[in-house]
Amino acid sequence: MRVTITHMADEVIKVKNVKKYFSVAQKGEGFGASLISLVYKKYKEVKAVDDISFEIKSGEMVAFLGPNGAGKTTTLKMLSGILYPSEGTVSVLGYTPQNRQPEFQKQIALVMGQKNQLWWDLPPTDTFLLNKDIYSIPTSQYKSTLEELVDLLEVENILTTPVRKLSLGQRMKCELIASLLHLPKILFLDEPTIGLDLVIQKKMRSFLKKYNKKNDATIILTSHYMDDVKEVCDRVILIDHGHKIYDDQIDKLITEYANEKYLKIEFANEVSKENLKGIGSIIEFDGLQATVAVPRKDHAKKAAELLAKFEIDNIDIAEVELEDIILKYFTHQT
Repeated sequence: MRVTITHMADEVIKVKNVKKYFSVAQKGEGFGASLISLVYKKYKEVKAVDDISFEIKSGEMVAFLGPNGAGKTTTLKMLSGILYPSEGTVSVLGYTPQNRQPEFQKQIALVMGQKNQLWWDLPPTDTFLLNKDIYSIPTSQYKSTLEELVDLLEVENILTTPVRKLSLGQRMKCELIASLLHLPKILFLDEPTIGLDLVIQKKMRSFLKKYNKKNDATIILTSHYMDDVKEVCDRVILIDHGHKIYDDQIDKLITEYANEKYLKIEFANEVSKENLKGIGSIIEFDGLQATVAVPRKDHAKKAAELLAKFEIDNIDIAEVELEDIILKYFTHQT
């Protein structure tokens, strides 16, 4: 299934029929095979990205999702100029990213949750000053931007602490500051909240929304946390095995493909699982609590049926989780 949408003329990112293939050396098992592979190498072609096309407008916040190995990070690296496509064309802000022109690099930022740009033994301020010179940021702009970012991310008391002594959450905040000092127009964020606690994750999402609104920045986000997607992004592009399989607004994805709702029930007394089977598909059950998936059009009727049949302390009607929709309809992992 392939679903696409048509965009207006103010696209800042254009990807057309892009492919990225890698040649990976293969080796048989055992010592003998290892020796042979030193002389006669065999290679296997891996299709990391296989003919994808999409366009993104200025100011959009787009989630770029898919299972591990789908080609998400490879695509971000092509958009930022780290990798070049095997075939097809990529245009970002009118530039060809792989040419790595300074004028292009000064308008983008790539933040990878598992990669560091901060100097391990130096305080974050040293990296900030280095980036000021790399991006030729005027002193007045540097000071005002740094002050604003430090205030928003609440890191004033750690700026002179060596990076190696900071917590993961503190380091990620400083990574963001280092990446945003030059006020990039486009942010490529690859798992920016990975490993962070829930409080820090929420603050990071809030910060990204504020940055987008104030600077009309375009944000492309990959994440395994669906809360990142729901709270930050409006649009989702799904890829699987290097192919684009969906591209539309998140709300539309939910309403179009979530043909069920969840009834979350708290029973006054323990009930039998067998007695719930006629209501719908049982998602979770422990005797006193249950989550049941029912047809969207019948959710009110099913709720009334539950109230008539059981003693219930509380019942909530909820939308199906975005993660469940993606797993069920697109990655075929359920």
